[in-house]
Amino acid sequence: MPLFLSGCQIGYLFHVSYNHLSILSSTESIEGILNSDRLTLAEKNKVRLSQEARIYAFEKLKLKKTDNYSRYVELKRNYVTYTVTASEKWKFQPYLWDFPIIGRAPYKGFYSEDKAKAEADELEKKNLDVSVRGVSAYSTLGKMTDPLLSSMLNYPEHVLVNTIIHELVHTTLFIKDNIDFNERLAVFVANKGTEQFYLEKEGPKSPTLALIQSENDDDTLFSGFITAELDELKKWYAEAATNGNINEDQRQERLQLIARHFEVNLKSRLKTKSYERLFSKKFNNADLSVFNTYMKSLDIFENVYKKTGSNIPDFLEKCAALIDADDPEKELERWSQEQTL
Repeated sequence: MPLFLSGCQIGYLFHVSYNHLSILSSTESIEGILNSDRLTLAEKNKVRLSQEARIYAFEKLKLKKTDNYSRYVELKRNYVTYTVTASEKWKFQPYLWDFPIIGRAPYKGFYSEDKAKAEADELEKKNLDVSVRGVSAYSTLGKMTDPLLSSMLNYPEHVLVNTIIHELVHTTLFIKDNIDFNERLAVFVANKGTEQFYLEKEGPKSPTLALIQSENDDDTLFSGFITAELDELKKWYAEAATNGNINEDQRQERLQLIARHFEVNLKSRLKTKSYERLFSKKFNNADLSVFNTYMKSLDIFENVYKKTGSNIPDFLEKCAALIDADDPEKELERWSQEQTL
């Protein structure tokens, strides 16, 4: 997830710049942290694994070589940033912020939970659905060097590998004003790349590889489910607006229908617990917009991936041509429907 959000407001720009530079000023070498007694053995193993993953990403996946994740920062907190997401209440339309580097984005990051909540409060006053969540890793898109953060060591090992590949994809290919495309691309490549990493590291009989494959299968199933649900939700909002009889109770009932569909139509088909508690709490359009950004229409990426020989470097080289496309997502979908590329 990109966080080089140099927004137009001077206060926000200062907040982001000051805090990121503060983090960079407290980095230490990987060798130094491994030789210290401040990490547990399990944490040190994750640090070593992170270095394997970044080298693999550069050498085998052909992601852009940088110094990212080659130094370490102890945050002394669980999350490095807090992300605010918002959406219209009466139609499924994510609220967008404008940033010079990344363009329009459906989220805004803060290093302070209080500042994130203050932003959320202001958006709620505009009658928007709002969501705030903690984030353990981010990318500055190669504008600065991103360190390995202590918050990232809270991940299971294979999720840490996935996260590093995901963020390095952003450094390799990022199309301004197309956050949804960028995030879905990173999700897709990281899933494939993590599977490939463990296949080569531990072999085809690896229990970790089997888990990754099952989680990737679940992501595919969930992507198909949530894509259909969000498309239907958009239609429902449009019809309700036309009829002019929508109210909040009806809206909440319609949102809960998605949760019921998940329980009845999808949950028993999943192989892992990745989505087990997905709709266990009340949710709104802003929560759903996160799925819209990260998980919608992953089948299109799969189709193009297969047509480029199921090879990540070739797939990314093909996707790089989308930088000049008027609508990268529509162009990718057109490619997915062609017999050959």
